[in-house]
Amino acid sequence: MNIANKITLIRIAMIPVFMILMLVEFPFHMEAALAVFLLASLTDHLDGHIARKYNLVTDFGKFMDPLADKLLVTGAFVILIQLGRIEAWIVFVILAREFAVTGLRTIASNQNLVIAASNLGKTKTVTQIVTICVLILDNFPFSLINLPINTIAIYAALFITVWSGVDYFKKNMHVLKQSGKLGQKA
Repeated sequence: MNIANKITLIRIAMIPVFMILMLVEFPFHMEAALAVFLLASLTDHLDGHIARKYNLVTDFGKFMDPLADKLLVTGAFVILIQLGRIEAWIVFVILAREFAVTGLRTIASNQNLVIAASNLGKTKTVTQIVTICVLILDNFPFSLINLPINTIAIYAALFITVWSGVDYFKKNMHVLKQSGKLGQKA
């Protein structure tokens, strides 16, 4: 197992640590959770950079890296629902997009096609990470001046998430059409 894949596995191992820090109350537990979340988020960039730079791209990494990202973001949003910082319907829409795009990528993979992350998809990821950070801090320090950055971040993440999902499907409709043709032959 190469270093990029090990970093991905470390990110997955950080998820339960992050979740425990979010839920077990002690002084500065949210700040500790935020630090773990940010570190885990940064490892996503790091493992991809290392894999590309040193030609360490593997099928394991192609599968586990996006899965690790989805697990981290899903875990964060689910905990934030439990803490009452985001509404469940918003998280459902965000997760539905993630499942739909993952399904589209799986169909493409079965056709020996790769759907690379788009710039809009990367923007979606950054927006979700920023939103999660703002929600972990419960809108601090913006709450001191009654600025609802948390609400703005939530709806920005929702909008960009839906927009990027629609964009993936529009640009890759040929994958679904081809899948339908393949299904008719069976």
